Amino acid sequence: MGRTLDDARRWASFGTQVCRDAILTLDEDTFAEPSLLPGWTRKHLVAHLAANAEAVRNLATWASTGVPTPMYSSLEQRAADIEAGSHAAGADLAVWFASTATALAKAWDGLSDGAWQAPVVTAQGRTVPASETPWMRTREVMVHAVDLATGVTFADLPADFLEALCDDIVAKRAAAPIAGSPDIDICPTDVEGLSWKLPGSEATAPITVTGPLAACTAYLAGRGDSHLSASRDDHTTPIPSLAAWL
Repeated sequence: MGRTLDDARRWASFGTQVCRDAILTLDEDTFAEPSLLPGWTRKHLVAHLAANAEAVRNLATWASTGVPTPMYSSLEQRAADIEAGSHAAGADLAVWFASTATALAKAWDGLSDGAWQAPVVTAQGRTVPASETPWMRTREVMVHAVDLATGVTFADLPADFLEALCDDIVAKRAAAPIAGSPDIDICPTDVEGLSWKLPGSEATAPITVTGPLAACTAYLAGRGDSHLSASRDDHTTPIPSLAAWL
């Protein structure tokens, strides 16, 4: 499906609220518990989300002023800031998340039509129009709302966002065929006519993975294969594992 700037801003707002609500359920002890990301506690993840809002706001500033303003001073500093945040008090992290999210939304509100088309450079070195930044932020808050492990699942996220996210992930994963696997056809059972194909390295019969859209999205994002089934040549087969994305 196609996505618009208005779509991305709506999704970013939704995901921010979902994260904020999840964060407000945490106390100091539960903040320190593991997230769904290996090696990261919830404190690491909230620090990352707050720092990411600041970084995306830098791109909005770049678009508004024309002065190059990188997302991060360096990837090493980004990692150091997240690690420092993992030792902060949970209440302080909650305030950091909320304040940076509000500042980012305000920065977006101030962009002119021309500024939205201004080129900026992501932390990965891609040059994109500023209009891409709400989608960048959307992916972070939506997927990591699930990774906070407070009970939010992909089934709690808007279906139109899930479709757009699957399109995005498949486009990126298709650049590197899955080693040791045939093509994988992913077919949601609750959305008629919708499917995606992941290329594999084996020129044999494809594997068809089926299940609800939310479960298909979780699978494509490397968040497990619950509620899915797979078949090949009309026979049940194991579901190939996918590395975590984002």
